[in-house]
Amino acid sequence: MAENFQLQIITPDRIFYEGEASMVEFTSVDGEMGVYKNHIPLTTVLAPGVVTITEAGGKKDAAIHAGFVQILGDKVTFLAEIAEWPDEIDVARAEAARERAEERLRNHGAEVDVARAEIALKKALVRIGVKQ
Repeated sequence: MAENFQLQIITPDRIFYEGEASMVEFTSVDGEMGVYKNHIPLTTVLAPGVVTITEAGGKKDAAIHAGFVQILGDKVTFLAEIAEWPDEIDVARAEAARERAEERLRNHGAEVDVARAEIALKKALVRIGVKQ
């Protein structure tokens, strides 16, 4: 059985999660990561994605968008712009955001910021995926 470490997920408006976990999985700008206790110290940039927290009682999924992760031997801290549990996500709003982003990408002119539209699409897809 894996050893536990302290995990915190902090957003600008709340402490989203604080507790002990045996593993946390998330998406960084460098790809998918899984962290156990005593992981090599690292600071990385979050990409929009699902964070999966493995605790004694099972797994919890949440949507997380933009920020940083600091990994130390026995503590992992997320500083996230946005973190949402599945029951906090409005699927209709996420679907509308997906449709808007897809439309911008399909019919973009010079005035459309393509990178911003791609990020908006990724955030919407993460929200929809976590909710399902």
